[in-house]
Amino acid sequence: MKPQTVSREEALTTARLLSETLPHLLRFSGAVVVVKFGGNAMGDDAAMAEFARDIVLMRQVGVNPVVVHGGGPMINDMLNKLGIKSEFVRGKRVTDKATVQVVEMILSGLVNKRIVQAIMDAGGRAVGISGKDDDLMVCVADDPELGYVGRPVEMNVQVLRDLYTAGIIPVVAPVATGMADNETFNVNGDTAAGAIAGALQADRLLLLTDVAGVKNAAGEVMTNITPDEIRAMIADGTIAGGMIPKTETALMALDQGVRAVTILDGRLPNAALLELFTDHGAGSQIRSTEPRVKPRVRR
Repeated sequence: MKPQTVSREEALTTARLLSETLPHLLRFSGAVVVVKFGGNAMGDDAAMAEFARDIVLMRQVGVNPVVVHGGGPMINDMLNKLGIKSEFVRGKRVTDKATVQVVEMILSGLVNKRIVQAIMDAGGRAVGISGKDDDLMVCVADDPELGYVGRPVEMNVQVLRDLYTAGIIPVVAPVATGMADNETFNVNGDTAAGAIAGALQADRLLLLTDVAGVKNAAGEVMTNITPDEIRAMIADGTIAGGMIPKTETALMALDQGVRAVTILDGRLPNAALLELFTDHGAGSQIRSTEPRVKPRVRR
C-alpha cells in the first residue's frame, strides 16, 4: 500500500499551526495540569485512544499531566448486573457498603488499568493508583444522606510529584481512605480532581464531561465565568444536577490556588489540546483574581 500523500498546501497549514502553538508550549512548559477524564468517552475505544495520545503529547512537550478519572457508566452497568439499585442526591451517588465495594472494584481495577494501558499503547509511561495509595486522599463522610461518599480533608500529593518528576503520568482512581476507621470511601471524580489540583497548586484543572460547558439561562455556553456568576447560577437553579459538583469543584480549586478551571466537552476531538495549546480554547473557563488560601497538605 502506498503511503498517503499530503499536498503542499496541507503541509504548509500543518507547519503554520505547529509554529503558532509555540507561545502556548512555552507558557505550559513545566506546568502541572490535572485532567478529569469521565463521561461516555471512557467507554469508547477510539475516544480512549485519542485521549491517551493527547495526554502523552502533553507530557512530551513539557507539561506534567495528572489524570483523575471517573467511571459512572461502568459502575452503573455492574450495579445493574448485580441487582443493586443506584440513587443520586444533588448529582452525587448514594453509596452503601455493597455499592462501595463495586465502586472500588470498577474504578481501581477495570477503569484505571484501561486508561493506563491506553497511555502505554500511545507511547507514554503511566502508573495507576487510587486515593488510598500512600494516603493520597483521606476523607470524612461528605453527607449522611450519601453514605460512603467521601470529602477529602487531608492530601498527600508527594507520590504524584514523585511520579511526574520521573516522567511517569499518574492515573488516579477516586477511591479514598476514611480518617476515622480506615473505611473505603467513594469520592466524586470531579471532587477528587479538584482536591488534587488544589493540593498540587496546579496551573490548570480540566474537567472533561459530556456537555459543551456551563450554560446560561438561555442555553448558551459561557466561555468565561467568574466565581460570583457561578454562585448566582447555582442559587437560581440555572446550574443543576451533575453540573453542580463540577462548578463547586471549580470554586474550591480556585480558592486553593489553581490558576484556572475549564469545564469542557470530552467528546470533542483533542479537547484538552485545543484548550491548552490554541487561542480558541474550549468549553467554559472559570478564573478568579481573589486571594488564594493554602490547602491542608500533610507532606
